[in-house]
Amino acid sequence: MSLSTESRSEVLAPVVLSERAAEEVKRIMAEKQVPAEYGLRVGVQGGGCSGLSYVLGFDKPREFDDIFEQSGIRVIVDRRHALYLMGTVLDYHDGLNARGFVFHNPNAKSTCGCGSSFTA
Repeated sequence: MSLSTESRSEVLAPVVLSERAAEEVKRIMAEKQVPAEYGLRVGVQGGGCSGLSYVLGFDKPREFDDIFEQSGIRVIVDRRHALYLMGTVLDYHDGLNARGFVFHNPNAKSTCGCGSSFTA
């Protein structure tokens, strides 16, 4: 069981937060008063128009999770999801054409029009 809250420098984090994404996550955590024992869960689940959908939310670590510290944020990834997320950059856009979190996933063979689901 890997519930260590220490930085996992010996293991490459499957998801990297951009500076804008980290700032927005911190803002949301403060605004919503997310408890300190929670972290940002990034994962995938079956469904969506392309087969897999991204999961993003605040949660406590579980048995099969790895925890990575990035920009002062605990990022939680279920080990079983890491294969689909390896190399992914989570960004945040706040412009006229796009607003919200955006996943840049090099493992995605195809994506849907909205960008929230993909095929690996």
